[in-house]
Amino acid sequence: MSSNLIEVKIENNVAWISLNRPEVFNSFNREMALQLQNTLDDCAANSNVRALVITGNGKAFCAGQDLKEVTDPELNPGFRKILEEHYNPIIQKIRTIEKPIIAAVNGVAAGAGANIALACDIVVATEQASFIQAFSKIGLVPDSAGTFFLPRLIGFQKASALMMLGDKVSAPEALTIGMIYKIFPIAIFEDEVKTLAENLAQMPTKAIGLTKRLLNQSMGNNLEQQLKLESDLQIEASSSYDYNEGVTAFVEKRKPEFKGN
Repeated sequence: MSSNLIEVKIENNVAWISLNRPEVFNSFNREMALQLQNTLDDCAANSNVRALVITGNGKAFCAGQDLKEVTDPELNPGFRKILEEHYNPIIQKIRTIEKPIIAAVNGVAAGAGANIALACDIVVATEQASFIQAFSKIGLVPDSAGTFFLPRLIGFQKASALMMLGDKVSAPEALTIGMIYKIFPIAIFEDEVKTLAENLAQMPTKAIGLTKRLLNQSMGNNLEQQLKLESDLQIEASSSYDYNEGVTAFVEKRKPEFKGN
């Protein structure tokens, strides 16, 4: 289950998705963007996949848009197509797949690459990784939902400064300001991500998916609407196999064996 620009392997109910253009720091061209969308669709439909990890091959996570594509008259699809057919669908799929998605940031995450990472449910990084809203450096505005997620993660003032100035944020600083969940030394990064992903894959996937839906809706709901949605989705969760298994295991003082439904 792999293509030349996106590599995928499924192990222990985890889909490992690797951006595979290391020679250009995994920057996106049209082909890679469309392949990633197809991969996300496949993972959403595959009941054997209960958690996803997105990472990059080589030294970088993702350097954003491949500028050679937009500066080559024969290749340039135009910014409207790039946004509406490449990045916006990727962000929407990441947020609507009701399975946990980890961004494992193994190096620089710049521009759209940074914002794709920040749209994921959990972001972890190596100590050497960095994040940069690089758009202002070339006269562009942030896209890929950066203006939506970053202010909510770190606050309006800090997000505004980072987007306007284009400052590079080290992984330790990103952790301190609440941009990401955890950082790990590079020597143990893969093992730590594997442990985290496999733990998520053995948890009650339906409940996690409903939690993700609640978080998405909380961005626009008022308190009354959110309380109503919590009630509705709690009722849905309480009718699941995993709820029954979790309660039974608690009473029997054993470890639950969740099936994800």
